[in-house]
Amino acid sequence: MDTTIMLTLYREQIKSLITFNDEEWYAFASFLKVKKLGKNECFVEAGKVCKELAFIIKGAVRFCNSIDGIEITGYFCFENSFVTSIKSYLTGEPCLYDIKALEETFFVSISKENMQAMLLHPLLSCKVERFGRLVSEKFNILFEDRLKSFIVKTPEERYLDLLETGKDIVKRIPVQYIAQFIGITPVSLSRIRKRILENTPSPNKTKF
Repeated sequence: MDTTIMLTLYREQIKSLITFNDEEWYAFASFLKVKKLGKNECFVEAGKVCKELAFIIKGAVRFCNSIDGIEITGYFCFENSFVTSIKSYLTGEPCLYDIKALEETFFVSISKENMQAMLLHPLLSCKVERFGRLVSEKFNILFEDRLKSFIVKTPEERYLDLLETGKDIVKRIPVQYIAQFIGITPVSLSRIRKRILENTPSPNKTKF
């Protein structure tokens, strides 16, 4: 994927958080790195420090960990999402889980070292401080939403929430990962899918 296109898309997507004039953007972009991961490659591994805050331009990742030799998937990130282990990135503590590419995935990334450099940059410091704060707030909201979904929602409601993000996304995720994400077995997920399909009007039926 072309680097110029990726950076242009990144600039457009972060406008909801921060805007730059051209001089500021060229300075900011000099601290960015474009990277690609192949399917199942790690963005960060459990036990290692996460040193990058990335934004997915194309592709998807999953957050997972091995418990008693069984790999459990706890979260997904797709296009136009930030991805990092926020605690590890901010504190320098080892990450507690793997972040793996579900498919070929393209990122725009800011290393911790470059983030610190931008916070000292005379042209960028104020805007980058705001940018970092707003990104951290986004991660806090995502964490609370994820916690709330397990406290107040049923597995079927959690699956329906995932469907609302787009059925194309669901088709990109293996069934076992979806089941782990919503906290049930693949067999239970099959029952939920069947029930949803049976309750869907015939003209609108599709594979869930």
